[in-house]
Amino acid sequence: MSFKKGTVSEEFENALKIGRPPNIVQLFPNSMALIVSGKVIDRAMIKKGKAMTIAANGRNHFVIRGALRAAQRANAAIILEIAKSEGGGNAYCPVNYWNLARQTDAVMNELGITVPVAIHADHYGIKSEKDVESARVEIPTMFEAGITSIAIDASHMPDADNLSANLALKTYLPEWAGYETEIGEIKGKLGLSTADEALFLIQGLNANDAFPDWIALNNGTTHGIEQSDEGIQVPLTAQIHEVLAKYNISGAQHGTSGNSSERLRNIVQKTNTTKANVATALQMISWGVKVNDFGNAILDEHGEFLKMPSAGMTDDMWHEMVHYANERDIKGGNYKKLNLPFENKLLALPRDIRERMAQGVEDFVYNLLTQAFNAQDTAPLALEAILEAGSHDLGPKSARIEDPNQWTEDKIQERAATLDPDKGPAGDFDD
Repeated sequence: MSFKKGTVSEEFENALKIGRPPNIVQLFPNSMALIVSGKVIDRAMIKKGKAMTIAANGRNHFVIRGALRAAQRANAAIILEIAKSEGGGNAYCPVNYWNLARQTDAVMNELGITVPVAIHADHYGIKSEKDVESARVEIPTMFEAGITSIAIDASHMPDADNLSANLALKTYLPEWAGYETEIGEIKGKLGLSTADEALFLIQGLNANDAFPDWIALNNGTTHGIEQSDEGIQVPLTAQIHEVLAKYNISGAQHGTSGNSSERLRNIVQKTNTTKANVATALQMISWGVKVNDFGNAILDEHGEFLKMPSAGMTDDMWHEMVHYANERDIKGGNYKKLNLPFENKLLALPRDIRERMAQGVEDFVYNLLTQAFNAQDTAPLALEAILEAGSHDLGPKSARIEDPNQWTEDKIQERAATLDPDKGPAGDFDD
């Protein structure tokens, strides 16, 4: 499929004219791909009600293709994203902050994808003041390269510093861009987020005219290979979202891989979540690793991954990948680090193999969108949001309701001192 004259609706053509942000128009002036702000995707889920969409971590090209095909099939607005650890300055993936939009635009035009798609810089990690300073230079380059939404993740820092980092960097985001903030470093059941620290962050931002579209929590999940059945804690998530209700902020669910469809449906029905990150499952499925219905990789009696002969890459390529990993003592969740050295080898496989790699991702994502996330038929709602606004810029969902005089630097420190500082054990929990 590709674009042909008369194959798109008048609504799509109008949305294409006004809905693409300025950076996307400049990068791709002749494109028919409706790449939009993350705000548009969030509003589409809100319009449908009790719906969330996938934020697919495009660790390789096959994930990007498969996720886009699934979105078209489900008529769903989606997000494609990459995290700083995956695609930042020290990336372990070939897809990065500076080429994700270009790959997405190319595939959308090639395949005739007409659903709206946002390009999200996930987990833009800030762990020190030095990171804040480098971000002042780096963030603008990411938007120049086609990012349309970003997560400022300073959750590794104390609460006051998290707030300060968000305030310092918010000025480097275009007003039209999607904006996510985060509390609680993602560590499974350790260092769980609290309503108090969520309220502290959102109130402090609100007082300073910063209005995030999403907040991410540590609500009981992990990145990588899920090791237990604890999973997402829905009651905790619902409690925090209720406390934040008057600020009109949606939830962003991290670490979705490994959670059952029932749990994911509960997240949709019982919380205000509109964005669900899926990374590891899509990578494994594209490679042909055997997973359960939740996207969890299934291990053999020796703790090794099981490759399905009729799925993903060729068996010979899989053996080469495993040998490479064994030589470097790469195991378990760290198989993610094989994306970069093997991308070109995978792209050089025969067409039918590449096709089944993308097809596996498509089928899994389509099932999530339609059976767990309630995201089907949200693409027209995204178009409606653009046309109703008459612009690529949908504006904030909230207005300032907090008194700035109560959120001076001194008072921020005083308030932060009353919060529980326990964020769980130290360690590298990056995705």
